[in-house]
Amino acid sequence: MAAKAKAADYLLYDEATGSYKEDPEQRVRDDVEKHYWRHVWSMIVKDWRLYVMLIPMLLVFLFWRYFPMYELLGCFKVADNVLPVADQLFSGFSNFKQLLVGNTSMSTEFWRALRNTFILSFYGMCFGFPMPIVVALFFNEIRSNIARSVFQVITYLPKFMSTVVMTSLVVMLVQQGTLVSEMGIISKLLVSLKLITYETGNSGILHNPAFFRAVYVISGIWEGAGYDSIVYFAAIIAISPTSYEAAQIDGAGKMAQMKYVVLPSILSTVTIMLITRIGSLLNIGYEKVLLLYNADTFMTADVVSTFSNRYGLEGAAKGLASAAEMMNNVIGMLLVIGANTISRKASNTSLY
Repeated sequence: MAAKAKAADYLLYDEATGSYKEDPEQRVRDDVEKHYWRHVWSMIVKDWRLYVMLIPMLLVFLFWRYFPMYELLGCFKVADNVLPVADQLFSGFSNFKQLLVGNTSMSTEFWRALRNTFILSFYGMCFGFPMPIVVALFFNEIRSNIARSVFQVITYLPKFMSTVVMTSLVVMLVQQGTLVSEMGIISKLLVSLKLITYETGNSGILHNPAFFRAVYVISGIWEGAGYDSIVYFAAIIAISPTSYEAAQIDGAGKMAQMKYVVLPSILSTVTIMLITRIGSLLNIGYEKVLLLYNADTFMTADVVSTFSNRYGLEGAAKGLASAAEMMNNVIGMLLVIGANTISRKASNTSLY
């Protein structure tokens, strides 16, 4: 049975007059709640320029993130290129079953592509994630602003090149031709160090399945290490100079300052970036892989995105391609949730 409300529950008793009166603080809270949307609208009008700048981003998310979700219905329907997705027949989870437990070559290719995707992403995270931190620490130790600016431009530049240009440079550096003079500088160096043997024709580094993952990961580090270091460098320069002075008074050298001052100060930034990196662990774009792989390296180079591209666009199996990409993205979402939960419980640092 609900308790009956009394005046004493929301009013103050005035002993001088023997009557009840409204609490001034409660009056302010009621007024704020009553005019809440008016306050929000006044803030929007005041900062309208900032909200106008949000419009392009909202349009990008609307057209390239939310509208394409409609096509996810194709994962659960019979593919028909004539009918729109909404009018196609519902087939349940048949596409997922065919990919996961089907006794076809397509299922075998999917599991191989999923394994290659995970391996390439895992190697990229293990070897590529620490490199921006190292680069940021290197920038922090350069005292000359001119020298630091030059090194920053050199390391940032590969990120602003197109994927076609980057892969073309990689091919030029590691190619092996019929003559030694036609070999790339990386291939010549590896041959001189006796790490690889001189081979002619289509049997060089780019045609060897054992070398594809190394070429992909190292080229990814070369392309993104400098640009990704911006976040860590910004976190480092935000550290108070008094922390360095206190460490120097205690006799800490450069390495000790990095260990006990810099790294603990940027730990929260590193944690957030690691969580986001884990979320994109299985998201490998097909452009770079398509430009680097060939028939010889197909076994170790084929990933989920190239699998979906091959069957969705070339093989006209849009339902299967959509199912493959959806499973890939669902796994990535679960990885983000798991990593965020572990980080929140272990270090009280999380995305949400």
